[in-house]
Amino acid sequence: MNSLCIPLLKSLGHTDLDTALELEGARFMVDRVNWPDAFPYAPFCGGRIARTRESLVVDFRVSGLDLRVKNLEDGGSVWEDSCCEIFILAPDGTEYFNFEVNAAGKMVACHGAGRFGRVPIPAEDMARIVRMAQFEGPQEYSGGIWSWRITLLIPFDVMGIDPDALPARLRGNIYKCGDKTAHPHFLTWNPVSTASPDFHRPEFFGEFILSE
Repeated sequence: MNSLCIPLLKSLGHTDLDTALELEGARFMVDRVNWPDAFPYAPFCGGRIARTRESLVVDFRVSGLDLRVKNLEDGGSVWEDSCCEIFILAPDGTEYFNFEVNAAGKMVACHGAGRFGRVPIPAEDMARIVRMAQFEGPQEYSGGIWSWRITLLIPFDVMGIDPDALPARLRGNIYKCGDKTAHPHFLTWNPVSTASPDFHRPEFFGEFILSE
């Protein structure tokens, strides 16, 4: 099981978010090709992860052959687009949260115990998730190399976590997908051992260590 330290951005407030992430954020890579026979393509996906006192901060950097932005509203099928995702297991282990975002910053965010019967988070919580995106849509390109970035600030209390009493560890996984891009792909940070792509598998989550 992979583990990743999520540091506190102590310099934030004295410098901008980008600089704080560059100086203090932890690097991660989403490069595990779990289904190479069916889906061998692997665009670059990595970034930095950190936290403030109130929020989880995930900064995705992507570069690859395709750029697809077709879903232009929250709650759409963003996983079909050029998409990055982070899933977080609740501290009590009863459910997990999925945050899936395309290159335009449009998001699906739900919670539940498994793949089926998932419940969207309330609209007021969706509005509190900061999304810093570079692209608008609709657009779809293939050929050449397309690079993009999406930065998320997800308040801990959106995930039912008290920011004043954070657990020492969380479990989760980080994903890169593009189901309907010209080169479909399904990459993970922590390995997933299933016969076909399936991100809704908390038994394959890695460990996030919340450090000071």
